[in-house]
Amino acid sequence: MNHSKEFFTEQLAFIEENLKELTNLYISSTPIQERLKHFFNRYVLELEDLLKQNQKNAFIGLFPKVYIGTKVTVLYEDENDTEDYVICFPEHSDPDRGFISFLSPVGRQLLLKDLGENISLKIPTGELQVSIKEISYCSELFEAEKSMKEA
Repeated sequence: MNHSKEFFTEQLAFIEENLKELTNLYISSTPIQERLKHFFNRYVLELEDLLKQNQKNAFIGLFPKVYIGTKVTVLYEDENDTEDYVICFPEHSDPDRGFISFLSPVGRQLLLKDLGENISLKIPTGELQVSIKEISYCSELFEAEKSMKEA
């Protein structure tokens, strides 16, 4: 069963309820030169647009952008190799499993990027040319959210 619409609807409510705390986390984890004005407003607008485009669908089948709760496959252009990242909230971060916070340096750079987009990913040792090859919903995050609420 695909719970993507429910997950993203709950995500909107979570962001609204925790906006001040999330904004403080964003500010404390993002270098001044990389901060985006109205970061969460932009993200919420993009997420609302995704839900609106899929309001008549039983689930969201196509993700045109990277959102919190999606798995993104990036192709490293120089190495012709791919890697999957699940973009998540900080409390679900587990880099060994490929779960990276949207506030992490890589997560922040991937968030809201378009399917097929080529970007220069800044890493401590320089920059890597990558392209966004695939974006899908990560149901593991939804299940983790449900278990946390029930506990």
